[in-house]
Amino acid sequence: MITLPQCEQWDQADELAAFKAKFDLPPNTIYLDGNSLGAMPRHAMERAQEVIGQEWRTDLINSWNKAGWWTLPVRLGDQMSPLIGAGQGETIVSDSTSVNLFKVLAAAVNLQKERHPEKKVILAERDSFPTDLYIIEGFNAFFGKDYRLELIDEPAELQAAVNAETAVVVLSHVNYRTGYLHDMQATNRLVHEHQGLVIWDLCHSAGALPIELKDSGSDFAIGCTYKYLNAGPGAPALLWVNPELMSQISQPLSGWWGHKHPFAMSPSYEAANGIERFLCGTQPIVSLSLVACGVDVFLQTDLQAVRRKSLALTDLFIALVEQECAEFGLRLVTPRDHHYRGSHVSFAHEQGYAAIQALIARGVIGDYREPEVMRFGITPLYLSFVDIWQAVQHIKAVFANKEWDKPAYKTRSKVT
Repeated sequence: MITLPQCEQWDQADELAAFKAKFDLPPNTIYLDGNSLGAMPRHAMERAQEVIGQEWRTDLINSWNKAGWWTLPVRLGDQMSPLIGAGQGETIVSDSTSVNLFKVLAAAVNLQKERHPEKKVILAERDSFPTDLYIIEGFNAFFGKDYRLELIDEPAELQAAVNAETAVVVLSHVNYRTGYLHDMQATNRLVHEHQGLVIWDLCHSAGALPIELKDSGSDFAIGCTYKYLNAGPGAPALLWVNPELMSQISQPLSGWWGHKHPFAMSPSYEAANGIERFLCGTQPIVSLSLVACGVDVFLQTDLQAVRRKSLALTDLFIALVEQECAEFGLRLVTPRDHHYRGSHVSFAHEQGYAAIQALIARGVIGDYREPEVMRFGITPLYLSFVDIWQAVQHIKAVFANKEWDKPAYKTRSKVT
């Protein structure tokens, strides 16, 4: 039996315990939704006031040079590179994950048209976060009419699905619903053996676990910064390209920020030499400026230590739910095997939506995903072992007392 005193002892030995103080969380709240929107770093408020009050209000347009606004997308990419296993000058922070996926998908497809024009399949998982599938469908409708999207239903189907027709594979490194973690290196090797290219969606892995894009032989990666990286709601996304491909590719959103000489004001487009060519239009400087606040915290950590604590906390969460809530019919949908587990834990229950609303009313914030999935993000930098113990006690009470069985908790909000 796992006990509260055991959890207290684990907290006393936690090498990352001090990092909780670097985040500004409301009192009496156990936040288990950092895989959807990360908590606010304490430094973010001060930084926002600096950007608005000094750089915008006082320095005005001079801040493009004085505050380095113009170079911010690349500087943030360089700052973030150690967290994703990238080199300097290979990453930008710009636009949204969806827009960045469109850019790299177009680059990958056009490169394959030159290398292997016979390949006509874009492969993805049916259980991908839907925006990835929508972007592929939209791309094909406008630009890739001779390409087709094929979907696999389980990760185990990938081996057989990749074949001589496969041009590009688009995969979420960690599945948004189940928490399944793909083996990046093995997947890259498989796809490359069939002369395909891989696009990794890092939305649920960047900041949650060590990533080695270059060492694993990846081709492209995109991902949001507002989840585990704590950059703020709607913060711009990351985009990475393997430097070995850079000179061979282009992207269709050829805006002025991606121009080789943007202030030459030339009437024709000439792409920048490096990763800057994946920029498009003028950047959202206020939100972009806050990205560094979360990244700064991570650069003070060791991602291996973050991963160790993540696995310990997710192990604890699974074990406690099974110990304390066995009678309530919660079904684990997250892999038990560490090799295939990200940093969130999902349980399915027919009253999952209402149960999450009842938990939120108790100050335990998780979220819900169809069908029936209660999703709990385990963020090691601001969650403790005692937090996990207490969260499970709340889950137990919600089901034992049937607190979910209230009309107010069954009324669907627009955001679940």
